[in-house]
Amino acid sequence: QVQLVESGGGLVQPGGSLRLSCTASGMIFRLYIMGWYRQAPGKQRELVAGITGGTVNYTDSVKGRFTLSRDNAKKTMYLQMNSLRPEDTAVYYCNGRHMYIDNEEYWGQGTQVTVSS
Repeated sequence: QVQLVESGGGLVQPGGSLRLSCTASGMIFRLYIMGWYRQAPGKQRELVAGITGGTVNYTDSVKGRFTLSRDNAKKTMYLQMNSLRPEDTAVYYCNGRHMYIDNEEYWGQGTQVTVSS
């Protein structure tokens, strides 16, 4: 049974930092393209950052502030979020998509990030 479990969300003041983690089980982690998505109230879910092989892509609004990394040995992906802004407030979701098998994709349950003074 495949599971993706996020952790690390919480309440932080503007300008603060948080580090999200996504730990996988039941899957060969290195065979998955991994990404972080977020969904704010009343908005569509959007891709924040994704990693394919060694290449990381970020949505423009987080470039220079967020850093995605993964540790295949620990089956864990991270999102270091610095200089947080109120508009970063959302539920953040971990996503894994198999590199070679179509339609094999998994989501975590989400972790809430709230940026507010």
